[in-house]
Amino acid sequence: MTALATPLADAFWATSLRRWNAVCWVLFAAMAVGLVTTVPASGSKYEALALLSLVVLCYAVLDRFPGNPVVRPRGYLSALVFALGGLAYLGSSYAALFMVTLPHYWMFGRTPRVSMGFLGLATGATLAGSLIRQGWTAEFFGETMVSTLIVVAVGVLIGLWAHSVVAQSSERARLIEELERTQAQLSEAHQRQGAADERERIARDIHDTLAQGFASIIVLAEAAQAGIHHDPATSAQQLRSIESTARENLAEARELVGSARQPGPGQVAGGSVARTLRRTLDRFAEDTGLAVDADLADLECDQQTRIALLRCTQESLANVRKHARASMVGVVLARRPHGVELEITDDGTGFLVGESTGFGLDGMRKRLAELGGRLTVTSSVGDGTRILALIPLAGVPMVGNPMAGTPMAGEVEA
Repeated sequence: MTALATPLADAFWATSLRRWNAVCWVLFAAMAVGLVTTVPASGSKYEALALLSLVVLCYAVLDRFPGNPVVRPRGYLSALVFALGGLAYLGSSYAALFMVTLPHYWMFGRTPRVSMGFLGLATGATLAGSLIRQGWTAEFFGETMVSTLIVVAVGVLIGLWAHSVVAQSSERARLIEELERTQAQLSEAHQRQGAADERERIARDIHDTLAQGFASIIVLAEAAQAGIHHDPATSAQQLRSIESTARENLAEARELVGSARQPGPGQVAGGSVARTLRRTLDRFAEDTGLAVDADLADLECDQQTRIALLRCTQESLANVRKHARASMVGVVLARRPHGVELEITDDGTGFLVGESTGFGLDGMRKRLAELGGRLTVTSSVGDGTRILALIPLAGVPMVGNPMAGTPMAGEVEA
C-alpha cells in the first residue's frame, strides 16, 4: 500500500474528479461537435467518432458506476491509450483529447508508477499513430513530437507535484491521528493511574486511622469485659477510651467520605504536630499501660508533613500494641539540618525486617516517599525495633541519611 492509499488521498482524488467531470463533459461535447462540423464525411470521420464514443462511454460508466466489475480504472486508461493512438493515426482531434484526459492518468492511476506507465503508453501510441500517418517528416519531428513531449512533460511535473502534496498531507494526517491516539491512550493511562493512586491513598488512610481505631476498640473491649467484675474502675476508664476512640473513628470516616482537606479531629492542625503527637502518645499509654518517653520538638511544617508524621506514629504504636510485647516506647521528634526526623523505638521482641509482609510498613514507606523522604526500619529478634522517618525540608533534597550512617544487620531503608 502506498502513501496515497489513505482516506485523505481518496478524498483528494474524488474531489478532483468531481470538479474535472464538468469540464470533461463540455470538452467531450466540443470535440464531438468539432468532428461533426469540421471533418468531411468519410470513413475516418466515423472511425474518429467511434473512438471518441468509446472513451466517453467508458468514462461515463466509470463515473456513474465506480464500483462496476466491467470498466475498471485501468480498463478505461487502456481504452484511452487505444483511442489516442487511433485518433493520432486518423489525424482527428487527438491533441485535444490528449490534453483533456491528461489529469485522468493521475486520477485513475492512483500511484506514480501506474500513472507514469499509462502516460508513457499514451505518448507512445500517439507518436506511433502520427508517425504512421506523417512518416519521418519535418512536420512530425518539429510539431507533433515536440508539442506532444512538452504537453507530457508538463503533465508529468504537475502530476508528480500533486502526488507529493497528497503524500505529505497524508503523512501529516497519519501523524496527527497517531498523536491523537497516543494522547488518548496516555490520558486513559493517567486516569487509571490516578484512580489506582487514589484507591491506594484511601486504603492507606483507612488502615492508618479506622483500622487502627477498631483494633484499639477491640482490645479495650476485651480488657473491659475481663475486668468488669473485679476492677470496675479500670473497666469504666476503658469504656470511656472506647467511646473516645469510636468518636475519633467516626470523625475520620466522615473526613474520608467527604474527601475534605481541612484538618479534622484525627488530623493535625497547623503548627500543632507536637501537641497532636503528645495526645496520641498519652492515649496509647493510657490504653496499654506502657511507659512512654517522648521528646517532641515544637515544629512548624506543612500539612502533608504533619499528617505523615502522625500516621507514622500511629502505625508504629499500633505495631507495638499488637506485636512487640514491649514495656517501654521512646519517641523523638527533632528538626535536623537535612529535614524533620521522627524516631520511635521499643524494647519488645523485635522481628526479621526482611520477612515483614504487613501493609503498615509499606504504607509508611510510600507515604514518606511521596514527600521525598524515607523510612529506615532496624530490628532483630529479641532486640526491639527502631523506626526512623526522615522528611526533607522544602527545597532541600535528601541525599543519603546523615544521621543513620551505614545500615546495620536487620536495617532496611526505603
